[in-house]
Amino acid sequence: MIRKFLVFALVYNLTACAELQQVVNQLPQDGGSIIGNTEIASGLRQALDFGINKQVTKLTQTDGFFKNELVKIVLPQELQKVDKTLRDIGLSKLADEGLKVLNRAAEDAVKEATPIFVDAVKGITFADAKNILLGKNDAATRYLSAKTRTALYSKFNPVIKNSFSKVGADQIWANLITKYNNIPFTNNVNPDLTDYVTGEALDGVFTMIAAEETEIRTKLSSRTTDLLKKVFALQDKY
Repeated sequence: MIRKFLVFALVYNLTACAELQQVVNQLPQDGGSIIGNTEIASGLRQALDFGINKQVTKLTQTDGFFKNELVKIVLPQELQKVDKTLRDIGLSKLADEGLKVLNRAAEDAVKEATPIFVDAVKGITFADAKNILLGKNDAATRYLSAKTRTALYSKFNPVIKNSFSKVGADQIWANLITKYNNIPFTNNVNPDLTDYVTGEALDGVFTMIAAEETEIRTKLSSRTTDLLKKVFALQDKY
């Protein structure tokens, strides 16, 4: 029975892929009378640019991360025991401040690093633009993340490190960790918070870009340029 189900699933997936590719092949080629691959790629880039301009800029505001449940940076598992222990001994205010400054560092860093994301979008060549157009609601964002995340991380990490110092997160967490490590019968911790917040901040950025891409894909009113209307009208047909 299980074997039959697996065979059915495989056949179904292959058929679905074949149908998608058939749809993609039927879309007009470059130089076609309706729309070409280059124009589709330009429309996808514009959608990503809108995600940066409209959504990522929200993250740069005070509480842009901290009060946004989609992207709020919470403590890594290693530090959750630190948070609980400090609260148990009456240091809740310090624990609260420790969580807040992690988000403050991300907010400050995104403000400085927004041009990095803009340049990353400009440098992308969508060789498979039509497949992306007919993909999931965040297909272009996923493509951007896959192509740029490693390079963005190396550029973003020192910005986060600088922001830690700028907003005082490094001093607050040095004090927090010291107090925790001095508590009897606890195991010392020394987490790499710069690395952790860098990854979380990048996740937040891509989450917000994807939110705007989804808006453009699903709401006609969000297609505010002729190019977006033209490109995503194709998506609506299939």
